[in-house]
Amino acid sequence: MKTLFDKIWDAHVVQNVPDGPTQLYIDRLFLHEVTSPQAFDTLRDKGVGVFRPDHIYAMPDHNTPSDQQEYINDPVGRKQVETLKKNCEEFGIKHFDMGTKDNGIIHVVGPEKALSLPGMTIVCGDSHTSTHGAVGALAMGIGTSEVAQVLASQCILQQKPKTMRINIEGELGPGVTAKDVALYIMAKLTTGGATGHAVEYAGSAIRSMSMEGRLTLSNLSIEMGSRAGIIAPDEITFEYLKGKEYAPTGKAWDEAVEKWKTLRTDDGAVFDKEVTFMAEDIKPRITYGTNPGAGIAIDEAIPALESVPEAERTGFLSQLEYMQFKPGECLEGKPVDYCFLGACTNGRIEDFRAFASIVKGKKKADNVVAWLVPGSWSVRQQIQAEGIDRILEDAGFELRLPSCSACLAMNPDKVPAGKLCISTSNRNFVGRQGPGARTVLASPLVVAAAAVTGKITDPRKIM
Repeated sequence: MKTLFDKIWDAHVVQNVPDGPTQLYIDRLFLHEVTSPQAFDTLRDKGVGVFRPDHIYAMPDHNTPSDQQEYINDPVGRKQVETLKKNCEEFGIKHFDMGTKDNGIIHVVGPEKALSLPGMTIVCGDSHTSTHGAVGALAMGIGTSEVAQVLASQCILQQKPKTMRINIEGELGPGVTAKDVALYIMAKLTTGGATGHAVEYAGSAIRSMSMEGRLTLSNLSIEMGSRAGIIAPDEITFEYLKGKEYAPTGKAWDEAVEKWKTLRTDDGAVFDKEVTFMAEDIKPRITYGTNPGAGIAIDEAIPALESVPEAERTGFLSQLEYMQFKPGECLEGKPVDYCFLGACTNGRIEDFRAFASIVKGKKKADNVVAWLVPGSWSVRQQIQAEGIDRILEDAGFELRLPSCSACLAMNPDKVPAGKLCISTSNRNFVGRQGPGARTVLASPLVVAAAAVTGKITDPRKIM
């Protein structure tokens, strides 16, 4: 009896090094402009080439502007994007250039093109590679030296993680999204609660989630220390992948689906750790601190100081000082300066549908700067095809160009020091969205509610 993780891992073992790591075969390597230049330099230094370039796909995303994509003003960002293109040309790697129809955030493009498939091992020099586990793949972020390993050999040396299953049972209530589920789990387990483990998400609430929701949940696995976040593929997965550009076709599709149906944890398989939460206990959520686990339900107050263990109080107060919040304070009704919809966490079509459902027939608050940034050109085209862009425009919003945008301060979309941004991105670290910027993480529904009211608002009150 095996877990889903064990099935995929064992199928990719090349050899087990005695008293050492496992040599693991990698099906797909994704590259972006930030972590790949040094890896290519390593190949040149050692005089080796790329072993299987047809298994590798690359695209710029972190430095890509969202207001225009003719030119990158920042010389460092421009150099990184240009270097990625040159490296791909030199080594024969497929490259989706900035501004082209195939470009976008790599963790959005991979699943939407079916470059990420069930049963695969997938790596990228980016911590949020766990996103691709939503299709039933083993997907992990790796370091630059490991990127070089995969380029040269299509293999990687890895210590096998422990296994963990997180069950979410029941039915999610109105206004509660996959983002809220992830923020709830992190608050309960802490940001180190899954360290050293590969997590499988299971339970009736997970099985009823759309693929977009599953991608959001898997995306945030790294934020609680997990090496990977996997969801067993099912009919929802197959329907999502069928007909996509790189999906198998004809007889090969039928054969693939039959194989993918075996990718599930066997009855009776034992995990190193297992926890269960009830869906009805989860409400729309927001963060108050400087890590994704420092969060509360939107109608709750920040914990009082006396409720925080004494050993954690210094860190707790430090987070609140940076965020300009106080213990016991309620955040609902607090004015916001910036609203960001996007990132590899919530930059998919379902997220824009959710945002539009809130703002339709309303107007953007005057005090708010809003950045609405699709995760790919494909998502942007779908937004336009469904008329969502017109809903947004009528409400006073501008649809921007695909980019990582305000998820991190590596492109022009930086939040000014001291300003409060409510964001659908994945991290609220100190300075993540710009030096001195303050970030509250939330779902697209919560961000939309803030965008039209100008303050942190429970979306259930205006849905």
